[in-house]
Amino acid sequence: MILYHGSSVAVREPRLLAVQRELDFGKGFYTTSDFDQAARWARRTALRQRQKQAYVTAYEVNDAALQALRVLRFDRPDGEWLRFVAACRRGESPAEVWDVICGPVANDQTMPVISLYAAGMYDEEEAVKRLLPQKLKDQYTFKTEAAIRLLQLKEVVSL
Repeated sequence: MILYHGSSVAVREPRLLAVQRELDFGKGFYTTSDFDQAARWARRTALRQRQKQAYVTAYEVNDAALQALRVLRFDRPDGEWLRFVAACRRGESPAEVWDVICGPVANDQTMPVISLYAAGMYDEEEAVKRLLPQKLKDQYTFKTEAAIRLLQLKEVVSL
């Protein structure tokens, strides 16, 4: 499988950072199977960091080796995914027992729904009803050193 990471720097040797923002699946190294999604992440990161250059780094991952790790997979934005993402975004850490977590990306269109859910304005049923029609891209979050070692550099694309 090929996965992509978007950033303001070429990440030839991925690593886990000690300090990160609270994202969908908590702290970790985020990738996606969609090149265009990674390119959006790269451009957004470069803009936020006031960098002129953005990069997408491609990695090859051995599927069999990946499945040998502790992998949590969300197939769609359902109630379980919603509770998990909301907890991670609040800084709680239900994600720390996994090597890799994969599932839908909470994007600019989904964040208002998740925020209203977290604030108690939508119950879980209403939030999921609003999330299901959206065509969300995927993300693979590598959370341990054992998982990071599976990422084999394939190429770096300058945007």
